[in-house]
Amino acid sequence: MTVALDSVRTELAALLGVAGVLTDRAACAAFAVDGIVPDFIATPSTAEHVASILAFANEHQLALIPCGSGTKLSTGNPPKRYDAALSLRKLNRLIHYEPADLTITVEAGMTFGEFQELVGRDGLWLPLDVRGGAQSSIGGIIAANAAGPLRQSFGGPRDMVLGLKIATTDGKIAKTGGRVVKNVAGYDLGKLLTGSFGTLGVIVEASLKLFTKPPARATYLIRAGTLEVARDLRGRIRCSPLDPLRLVVACSDAGVRLRDSAPDGGMSETDLWIEVSGSDRVTRRCEQELTNLSAAAGADLERVGKAEEVWDRIADPARWLQSKYPELSILKAALPPRASEEFLSRGRQQAESEQIGFAGFAQAGVGIVHACLLQQTLTPGTAGAVVKLRQAAEDLGGTLIIEHCPVALKSQIDVWGARGDDLDAMRKLKSAWDPLEILSPGRFVGGI
Repeated sequence: MTVALDSVRTELAALLGVAGVLTDRAACAAFAVDGIVPDFIATPSTAEHVASILAFANEHQLALIPCGSGTKLSTGNPPKRYDAALSLRKLNRLIHYEPADLTITVEAGMTFGEFQELVGRDGLWLPLDVRGGAQSSIGGIIAANAAGPLRQSFGGPRDMVLGLKIATTDGKIAKTGGRVVKNVAGYDLGKLLTGSFGTLGVIVEASLKLFTKPPARATYLIRAGTLEVARDLRGRIRCSPLDPLRLVVACSDAGVRLRDSAPDGGMSETDLWIEVSGSDRVTRRCEQELTNLSAAAGADLERVGKAEEVWDRIADPARWLQSKYPELSILKAALPPRASEEFLSRGRQQAESEQIGFAGFAQAGVGIVHACLLQQTLTPGTAGAVVKLRQAAEDLGGTLIIEHCPVALKSQIDVWGARGDDLDAMRKLKSAWDPLEILSPGRFVGGI
């Protein structure tokens, strides 16, 4: 830091109050990023306070990392500098809500669980199944453009954001978009900030498009047995009258189960998990169609009760697997959907060659695949396996990032992978929005 900690606390306490600036070591340790602990935590309670903190940090060249609940902090390169955590937990208010118009505006620190409970009273929801689950903050979800298997039916946060309020490093509040579904034409800064991982500005408020909850939902498990059968079934489902909400191909070592108990028909190396929605009549017709497709493939079909925990585990494998595998690495590949099973096959083969446990979850409808390398201890072959799987993703027409991994692995490999031809444009944007590089420095693509 370029200014004394006592001076920082004194100046910011004048703005936020004494309780708004925390320097307790234990509290700061909870906001550590890749083993780096900040010197203090700023906890503003208004958007204007956030803007003032950014202006102060810019003036004194303090490096800040914005966070809500911290569920996405393991994604990204280690920070070049990290002086303070900017916690948005106090920014959790409802600003505007029109259930009839399917629109809502909330502050960025509201948790996803609080949000869903609020709109759920009116039969509405934000159809996202995100890493961090109910504890995720709305701002963090948007900053990471985080989405799970529901993406195939509803899109991701970038498709749901109507407008944002953003605090900038020059101490100003910028607005983009609005509160209605249709807005004026022009360059959409909201889409620029969505997925920027807190490197350009700090999202303090979001206006979002809501959806009506389905009248009924049902989850089915098809025990395919092999990836070849799963590929065939997935193709047949996509060509059938079925329009599933979620469709995931899951393959794993025998010891990794999405449910705590084995299904009635025993374990399978490869399964399909399918969720459908509609009236009871519609879900019964879907079940009959799935029964016919499964029977034709020689696979077993089971209707799964209380399946939400399974979908939570698929959407957030880190939270589920971390306690079992302390040196867990999760790779995220974005591929042409037709290549999903092939990448899972290569992932399993590569893990086996390095004697690493493996679990893979392919959002087959959109081509997003999470490959989990299951390790109690990081081995010398892990980095090589990641490099080969990144090459496999590129050979199949996609890309691969490391979404979660031990800090030691980040010192060996860039989590974002190859830098695209848009890197120069991204650097220019960073220079324009954050010329002194105070926001999450070094965490994003190309060290931005």
